Amino acid sequence: MKAAITLGPGFTLPDDAVTQTYGLLGKRGVGKTETAVVLAEELLDRGHQVVIIDPVGVWWGLRASADGTKGGGYPVLIMGGEHGDIPLEANAGKLVADFVVSKGASVVLDVGNFGKAEQGRFVADFLERLYQKNRAPLQVIIDEADAFAPQRMNPGVLRTFGAVDTAVRRGRARGLGITLITQRSAALNKDVLTQIEVLIAFRTIAPQDRAAIEAWVEVHADRPQAKDMISTLAVLKVGEAWVWSPSWLERLSRVQVRRRRTFDSSATPKAGQKRITPKSVTPVDVEQFRTELASLVQRADEEDPKRLRARIALLERELKAKPAELPRTIEIPVEVSILTPTARQLLETVGTEMAAFNAHIMTMLKAPSAFPPMTEEGRSRDAAVSRTVSPAPAPSVHTAPRGAARRPAAGSGDPAVGNGGLRRMLIALAQRPSGLNRQQLGVRAGMSSRSGTFSTYLGKARQSDWVTGRDTLYITADGIDALGSYEPLPEGRELLQYWLSELGQSGAARMLRVLADAHPRAMTNEALGDAAEISHKSGTFSTYLGKLRKLELVEGRGELMASAELFDGGAR
Repeated sequence: MKAAITLGPGFTLPDDAVTQTYGLLGKRGVGKTETAVVLAEELLDRGHQVVIIDPVGVWWGLRASADGTKGGGYPVLIMGGEHGDIPLEANAGKLVADFVVSKGASVVLDVGNFGKAEQGRFVADFLERLYQKNRAPLQVIIDEADAFAPQRMNPGVLRTFGAVDTAVRRGRARGLGITLITQRSAALNKDVLTQIEVLIAFRTIAPQDRAAIEAWVEVHADRPQAKDMISTLAVLKVGEAWVWSPSWLERLSRVQVRRRRTFDSSATPKAGQKRITPKSVTPVDVEQFRTELASLVQRADEEDPKRLRARIALLERELKAKPAELPRTIEIPVEVSILTPTARQLLETVGTEMAAFNAHIMTMLKAPSAFPPMTEEGRSRDAAVSRTVSPAPAPSVHTAPRGAARRPAAGSGDPAVGNGGLRRMLIALAQRPSGLNRQQLGVRAGMSSRSGTFSTYLGKARQSDWVTGRDTLYITADGIDALGSYEPLPEGRELLQYWLSELGQSGAARMLRVLADAHPRAMTNEALGDAAEISHKSGTFSTYLGKLRKLELVEGRGELMASAELFDGGAR
């Protein structure tokens, strides 16, 4: 059995520390980074995944022992910076997040050579994609966090702040734990700081920085409990901190944090001294990581919207250049000596179906979506998928532009599909051949994925072989046939406008609009009620909130947010 996670003598953390949130606050040179390294070492010792966002280039020492000799370091991949195993580009945030999730690797992301705007863009891309895709326990440590979630914000940092805020508030449901490190407590955004579960306060002298710590106390605990902590902040020794977790650990302790076991790459050399570098570092299989990254780069390149549009334009030009090669009808000679009434009726039926089939083929040939770009790797992958899960084909004929529909229109297909929730579910799946999870499907179809109605429709679709998949649901070829032609449901923000229109002038619409305007920030029931001019204690408020929950247009308990599906359209 593994020993408990130990920060210092007499102070341990349970194993689920990997998904908790921490704030390390204190002046420069008092042991914040050292403590974060200790936490990373303890988590790595237990096989947990750790990612460090390093804007100052001081975390590469995790690869070496404290004395710089052979052994003692961790096989952590260094990306970027002077000590990087692999270069890092400022526009690669999403790709790196995909790599972190797919490979399960622990990584130091040295963004120190990027400009401020580049750092912000990288962190925003990385955290947003990580929040979308990650589900395994993962601790993300963000050094100099006030640069990414500042108290005073300009328009250029809003998106980065939103990504950090979402990861701190809601990341645990996605397996994400977050550690924020700052020497400028007053500069770290209070909305983010107050959401931190574990406060680790080091020596703090400046009044404005002490006020930031007191603001955390006011949210999480009673001021009398903090009396000893606040009064001693100015006299704490280097490496000594108050560790306070009122809810998770239910504990306030003064702790002398142990020394790191890895190389201190953040140490400031004294005057006249040379910076020491380790003689040996723990090796990592860089080629294996390069291969994985190359595969992800190729996949991202194939799915790049610009390349897709260029491919579609090329195919459209080819089709226009060769119209004669596309037959308008298919003639099938039938030799019949004597046509009985039954035979004649059968022949007419076959002719009608063939004509409909011809029209369907012609429409598909003219639709750009019918010709996705395909590489040799894509053909091999598609062939492998087709042998296992009957992949969803391209969507059926779209008869209206995206977002134009108010309700799906009835079309040719199986009458058993109807014009209600089942049809909306099939339309949503037809629009997303890459599949949807249950919640994403519920939002698009306008029903709770936990409801009996949803389960009934899904069961019928499975029984009819219209839908396949478990965690991710796909429409089958039979499902496309059963659906027939349709008017597509909107996606992303157009889906938000769709539901606002559907809700009309009701209080539910006002509440949804307020939450949408605040996104990605969450709101309490009281704040939402005040903004929507509905008392949060009233039955009316509960009724409207229940309706929004039933439609899965809001998320959270106590801290409410508009569904992410209303903004980004979900995972691609």
